[in-house]
Amino acid sequence: MDVQDVEQVASTGTLPRWDRVEHLVVDAHARYRDLAAGAVADYIPVLAAADPALFGVSVAVVDGEMHEAGDTQVEFSVQSISKAFVYALVCEAYGHDAVRERVGVNNTGLPFNSVMAVELNDGHPMNPMVNAGALATTAMMPGATPAEQWENVRTGLSRFAGRALELDGVVYRSESETNIRNRAIARLLQSYGRIETDPLEVVDVYTRQCALRVTARDLAVMGATLADGGVNPVTGERVVSAQVCRDTLAVLASTGLYERSGEWLFEIGLPAKSGVAGGIVAVAPGKGGIGTFSPPLDPAGNSVRGQRATAYLSRALGLNLFASSVHVPEKTEPHA
Repeated sequence: MDVQDVEQVASTGTLPRWDRVEHLVVDAHARYRDLAAGAVADYIPVLAAADPALFGVSVAVVDGEMHEAGDTQVEFSVQSISKAFVYALVCEAYGHDAVRERVGVNNTGLPFNSVMAVELNDGHPMNPMVNAGALATTAMMPGATPAEQWENVRTGLSRFAGRALELDGVVYRSESETNIRNRAIARLLQSYGRIETDPLEVVDVYTRQCALRVTARDLAVMGATLADGGVNPVTGERVVSAQVCRDTLAVLASTGLYERSGEWLFEIGLPAKSGVAGGIVAVAPGKGGIGTFSPPLDPAGNSVRGQRATAYLSRALGLNLFASSVHVPEKTEPHA
């Protein structure tokens, strides 16, 4: 389907007034701060030490407004949420068609770290939000050496966040000691020609990108940058093009919460991405980004409180992409 030469027109609404958004963000935090469901991730040893009581909710509006409640300044590792923004950077560098061919855009219907999904699809990663696709995407990151690729990842995600992001060395070392499955997936992708450089070096860059430290506020700003056609609403800097934002949000809508993506879209109706440290970023195109942080996860690896708070804000702020109301025609004067 070749429609890339057709001019795209965007049509979006606006958020309610400042005090209404502020009230709803505070209310979302108050509603779910005592929710005790879920368990902190422990397959990466250092994540098991996270405080399950931490909970922050942040909304960044495309005009630069910020609304926050709770632990929005607590840093945690970005983990899989990095996949969305590295994908955007790679799309900016190589274009729509090249990245779609190499990485794909379809949901696997299988767990995020599935080896079987690669084999069942003749070595195709299928989408950039599962580990196989994320490794293939990171391998495409511009840079003559792994060190240059890593620095381009770090500075690129920093531009999305509007501040310099730093590596959490403790998380990086902990993940490096336990990422055996990712190393196996990378070697498998190499055997199918999906990774053309040293697969273990690709895994190392990917592990570093997952260990970048962010806050719920950072995630909201990063989401708002995608919502605002690639312009960071805090710094005013263009990070990626509007076309790249569209591509990234389309992939997030269909694959951002792994095998629960259909459920998420059905209930909440926003492109989003989760990470096993407890972060979630959700994007309302043309309006803003929501960033949440709460370590206890459901069985699929998604923050329990974060999902509830995002669902509440989506409904209360009218963010669901699929929601509509009855059209009432304007009254017109009868013709003379």
